[in-house]
Amino acid sequence: MFKGERCSSSKCAMVKRNYPPGYHGAKGKKRQSDYGLQLNEKQKARKQYNLQEKQFKLIFNKADKQVGNTGENLLKLLEMRLDNAVYRLGLAASRSQARQIVGHGHITINGKKVNIPSYQVKAGDIIKVKAKKKNNIFFKNLHEKLNNASVPGWLHLDSQELSGKVLHRPLKNDLETNINLQMIVEYYSR
Repeated sequence: MFKGERCSSSKCAMVKRNYPPGYHGAKGKKRQSDYGLQLNEKQKARKQYNLQEKQFKLIFNKADKQVGNTGENLLKLLEMRLDNAVYRLGLAASRSQARQIVGHGHITINGKKVNIPSYQVKAGDIIKVKAKKKNNIFFKNLHEKLNNASVPGWLHLDSQELSGKVLHRPLKNDLETNINLQMIVEYYSR
């Protein structure tokens, strides 16, 4: 009705096309360079773990100095961060929320308050929600949600106590990721 006669032809302005308008619009998308692909992969990993550029680079440098595969070492260091461990245990819905919970001092490790999200947990550490904070609105009904939560093999969850234990460093098969680690290593190796 409002479209007019033109919309019965192929030149209808109301039809959304998958290319930009104009004479040069219908071309295919250009192939991204190797550098662009590497940068995208690094940015994806950085955003997934909710880190700033400097933090990510420092972790990569630490992983590079360790013996073994740099990509796997990087992923292990990222997974062993306290905010990520809190997220993996299910005590937080996202890594951002886990970072906030840790930063606000709601978490203890081996009975001591730790409010540094980048703290590297070790095998045998017990991560626990503070006793005073268990009555908080956020943590009150959390143990019901945690009963059917899936936890990685390197962590053990006690849903009644709202605590978890780091059993060991994550193994290669514990690391499930959609990140191409080789691209990140190549990015930093240029």
